[in-house]
Amino acid sequence: MPVDIAPFQARRARLLQTMQEAGGGVAIIPTAPERIRNRDTHHGYRFDSYFYYLSGFREPEAVLVLVAGDAPKSLLFCRSKDIEREIWDGFRFGPDAAREAFGFDEAHPIAELDAKLAELLANQPTIFHSMGYEPDWDRRVTDALNRVRAQARSGCHAPAQIRDVRSLLDEMRLVKDAAEVATMRRAADISAGAHRRAMAATRPGAFEYEVEAELLHEFRRHGSQAPAYGSIVAGGANACVLHYVDNQCRLQDGDLLLIDAGCELDGYASDITRTFPVNGRFSGPQKAVYELVLAAQAAAIAAIRPGIDWNTPHDAATRVLAQGYLDLGLLQGSLDGVLESGSYRQFYMHRTGHWLGLDVHDAGEYKLGGEWRLLAAGNVLTVEPGTYIRPADGVPEAFWNIGIRIEDDALVTPAGCDIITHAAPKSVADIEALMAEARRG
Repeated sequence: MPVDIAPFQARRARLLQTMQEAGGGVAIIPTAPERIRNRDTHHGYRFDSYFYYLSGFREPEAVLVLVAGDAPKSLLFCRSKDIEREIWDGFRFGPDAAREAFGFDEAHPIAELDAKLAELLANQPTIFHSMGYEPDWDRRVTDALNRVRAQARSGCHAPAQIRDVRSLLDEMRLVKDAAEVATMRRAADISAGAHRRAMAATRPGAFEYEVEAELLHEFRRHGSQAPAYGSIVAGGANACVLHYVDNQCRLQDGDLLLIDAGCELDGYASDITRTFPVNGRFSGPQKAVYELVLAAQAAAIAAIRPGIDWNTPHDAATRVLAQGYLDLGLLQGSLDGVLESGSYRQFYMHRTGHWLGLDVHDAGEYKLGGEWRLLAAGNVLTVEPGTYIRPADGVPEAFWNIGIRIEDDALVTPAGCDIITHAAPKSVADIEALMAEARRG
């Protein structure tokens, strides 16, 4: 499929401009290495997010080099064209075709990188590199610097400083461009369909992994390359384990099922959580807690708009949850007292969201200068309050082992936010209606 290279070229141009404004220099951005799973079998390959964000190139053994200055340029180093290896491993572009297909100024065989890197770094003021991220790359960059320093008597000087290129790219990645938004909407639609399929397929007596298989089927059937993270399919008490991924238990009549799952499409993650009754009908206590979490999510979503700080939606959700715990008899005292003491954390112990994009927990700082960052149009974040009620003294037994999380993906717009995962049912009425219809079918 032909690649629309315009968004990638625009991002490279933006980074080059930022580098130039910082005094110029050379950025070195490698893709991820291939990883051995066991013996001679590899894990499925997934490119580095920073590299892909700027290049659109998906092959392993590749490096992007950007040179800022009077004649800015982008260079790709990649595997050579090799027909024999293609017989075994599949198509590879090779430098000439990659340069043309992805809009680079130059492309070279990856085997030439070390020799050319010293040439590119000569007489440059700064290296932009992710120091400490990959020790092997720290060593390669240091070796290239030393080769430049060895030429000092010929009048050549090495870069005097190293800057973390991730800090520049994180700021860029926080605001999604039109191409990113379009991909994320598509990923959200695929994942929403998978959650609907999972609800329709769930029955008492089924195993968690059977429901997980329904999710994976729907992801792949619609073109997603992989799950964005390990799917959580947690029935009953398992839903009170925040990162439960075993997915091996049998689903029991009368329990809830919490599913936290999203697909990755062309590098971009979706992230949805839905909680619903295994038998298709919420019990009284389940419904009471569910509607509390849903109200907390609605409060957080209502708070999202440009100019408010990152923590405001979390505070809004937490306030609703804390009052609900008092109303349900799970906690005692006053709302202000519960919030001040943090006693609500017995039932709600995580944050209400995170950045979303090329990584499911995407790049970008949450605080700047010690203050919460202000949201801006183009940010994408999750909104995921929850409640997890383990058996404990003072907790009414009717609520034991109820674990509920409701999560959606929110695109910040100039007027507020757009929930791009809205197609996954989440009201009590909609969930029960979908599951009843599936049983009639």
